[in-house]
Amino acid sequence: MLLDAETCYRALKTHDSRFDGRFFVAVRTTRIYCRPVCRVKAPKKENCTFYTTAALAEASGYRPCLRCRPELAPGNASVDAVERIARSAAGLIDEGLLSELGVDGIADRLGVTSRHLRRVFGREFGVTPIAFAQTQRLLLAKQLIADTSLSLTDIAFASGFQSVRRFDALFQQRYRLSPSNMRRTSRGSEIPDALQFELSYRPPYDWEGIVSFLAARSIAGVEEVSHGTYRRILRIQQAGKSHTGWLEVSPQPQRQTLRVLVSASLAKVIPVVLARVKHLFDLSCNPADVGEVLGALATKRPGLRVPGACDGFEVAVRAVLGQQISVSAARTLAGRMAAAFGTAVSSPFAELQFAFPRANEIAKFDASDVARLGMTGARARTIVELAKAIQQGNLRLAPGLDAVEVTKNLRAIPGIGEWTAQYVAMRALAWPDAFPHSDLALMKALGENNPKKVLARGEAWRPWRAYAVMHLWSNASATARREK
Repeated sequence: MLLDAETCYRALKTHDSRFDGRFFVAVRTTRIYCRPVCRVKAPKKENCTFYTTAALAEASGYRPCLRCRPELAPGNASVDAVERIARSAAGLIDEGLLSELGVDGIADRLGVTSRHLRRVFGREFGVTPIAFAQTQRLLLAKQLIADTSLSLTDIAFASGFQSVRRFDALFQQRYRLSPSNMRRTSRGSEIPDALQFELSYRPPYDWEGIVSFLAARSIAGVEEVSHGTYRRILRIQQAGKSHTGWLEVSPQPQRQTLRVLVSASLAKVIPVVLARVKHLFDLSCNPADVGEVLGALATKRPGLRVPGACDGFEVAVRAVLGQQISVSAARTLAGRMAAAFGTAVSSPFAELQFAFPRANEIAKFDASDVARLGMTGARARTIVELAKAIQQGNLRLAPGLDAVEVTKNLRAIPGIGEWTAQYVAMRALAWPDAFPHSDLALMKALGENNPKKVLARGEAWRPWRAYAVMHLWSNASATARREK
């Protein structure tokens, strides 16, 4: 985003939520930086400097506002190739992978040289990947101090710091305040041993649309939607250790946030958990950008999002199971897989009982072991081959990866065609231009019976074709309900 001081100041004066997360305003007189939606009295224009990222504001010597809390600002989606590399790297840093992989490892995962990554990252964010990670750790620590009752020692390590001393020193240096002095009474939650967070989004947000989509495809025992609240079991592998627990997500429309409860068992991997929730609920989307391209197609449900994934393998399996059968039938098979091959987990919710099996757990089975759950032998072989490809490192399914390369690798697996590859790109890769043009519901919604014609019509919706798909599916569902 190119910053125009006049535009930014007008957005600040009107608290325009469309700009939330797209820039931050730093005030010379207070040495504090804020979100444009901050409700404090607007500073004089001559005292304002506008920055595209929190990291850049902090690198310039400003500390975050305690009232509007910049750590809660929504992310910024982009589809430009260079920007996408930088933002994909930022996503991996959000998941705490810089400590594990280093800059070279992150560059390798994204298929670029570390020199190129540093260059595009600096151009996009104005700071180095390491400086960016430092700011993200501090902002997460600030959020944990404000919103949880975790000890400061636990907060230091959960935020990615290697020592409490380093955490204390950097926090005081950057924010001119000790962590203990910033601590305030935690709001807590009604569920014991649960950590509570808020994640912001840019309105409008169609919660009903995304939660209905997830409810129809929820895997029994692994996830559920109850009274408009989404819950699931989550298992995260980090640094050779497995962390398992549950999370619950519900809307707070008045605050333009999602309320996230996370079991204390996931405290050590909070950055990863929050990154996956943001991905699952597409919180980086800017509806205004999408609506500009989709036009009339997006007017009925302007806040409709593309549901992501908490686990790429899980979504890919779900896509394979959904080939040529109904959504409910695929859901039944996925539930059987979770019960047969997943890991039993205790939770405060009766419906949540299993962690979905990981790829390495499925790779060790024969296709016949999987087929006995009620699917065809061919489909079972596809699932086992998919698992082996991931286990062997030939395939990765995570946001930010090269969609062209990943879909090519997916199609190389027997039983995976273009529809499945594009569906996985939509959800597991967070690819906003994914387009499963051979989808029957899509063709019906467009009144076409030729996939090539659907593909041609989709050109008008680039680079947001995945959002066009969601709108067309939504329209088709609404039409089907009216016809019943």
